[in-house]
This record gives sequence, structure tokens and C-alpha cells, in this order.
Amino acid sequence: MNEKELLSNYQTTGNLEVLGKLFAPYMSLLYGVCYKYLENQERSNDAVMQIFEELIVKLRIHKVDNFKSWLYVYAKNFCLMQLRKDKRNPHVDIESYWYESEQKLNNSHEDRWEEQDFARLDSCLKSLKEDQEICVRLFYLQQKCYKDISEQTGLEMNKVKSAIQNGKRNLKICLENNGHGK
Repeated sequence: MNEKELLSNYQTTGNLEVLGKLFAPYMSLLYGVCYKYLENQERSNDAVMQIFEELIVKLRIHKVDNFKSWLYVYAKNFCLMQLRKDKRNPHVDIESYWYESEQKLNNSHEDRWEEQDFARLDSCLKSLKEDQEICVRLFYLQQKCYKDISEQTGLEMNKVKSAIQNGKRNLKICLENNGHGK
């Protein structure tokens, strides 16, 4: 059976074995999409499995013409929703920056934009005081909580919070100045 036949068969019968055959060729693609957004191997693997579980219902409801494209967009949106759920503070400018960066990239600025922008972000991160850089990277990039950061760095909880707050402010200033100074 080709992809369209598998999809039609699943939508008609709800047979999970058919869904598995339809889904299996795209597991690597999905993992790549999830890893791009979630930047964590375990979370990306979990996301692929959660997406499969959601497809059990979604594919019976939605009309899908191009499964690969639909699945890619679904996975991307799933990951963006996961990142939104992870937000610890709704007013975090750094997270907005990364989200906006991704949107710009998806709107045809291609790899050139990505390299420039992420190089600028990395440069600004490196310009922070050491404790600020470490805490900001752990909190925003690795999604660690204050307690885990405190244990990992040996800093007291209030020092971790302060380093994140000051680091976020300094990073925002640096990014606003196009990466030139704090």
C-alpha cells in the first residue's frame, strides 16, 4: 500500500498497525524537528511518541492531503506548544526573541539569517558574567529549574535567581544593541 492508501485505510478502520506503517518512515524526520525546537534528546523522543498517540485521534478527524507536510507542521506546532507550556515567566524577552528568530527563519531568511542571529545570541551570552551565562544557559536552553541549577552550580537559590534575572536583562540589552557590548 502506498501512503495515501495507508492513510485512507487508517481513517476508515482505525487500525493502529496501519497507522504504525504510515508513521514509521517519518520517525527520524519527526525526531529532527522535535530536537530542533526542544534541544533535548529525551524530550524529543518523548515528543515523537506523544505525537504518535495524538495522531490516533487527529488523523480520524482531519482531512490530510499530504501526510508528510501535515505531519511536519503538526510536529512543529506540538513543539512550540511544549515550549510555551514550559515558560516559567510569561514576560521573558529571551524566549520571545528565540521564538521570533525562528519565525523569521521560517519566513525565508534561510540559514544565513540563522547563523548570524544565533552567532549574535551566542556572543551576547558569552559577554555575560560567568555565573549569569551559566545560569541563563541552564534555565532557558536546558529548561532546568532553580533547584537543579543551584545543585549543579553550587550557588545558593537566591544567587541563581539573581544571576538569571540580571543575565536576562544584560542579554536583552546586548541583543538590542546588535550584540555590541552590554
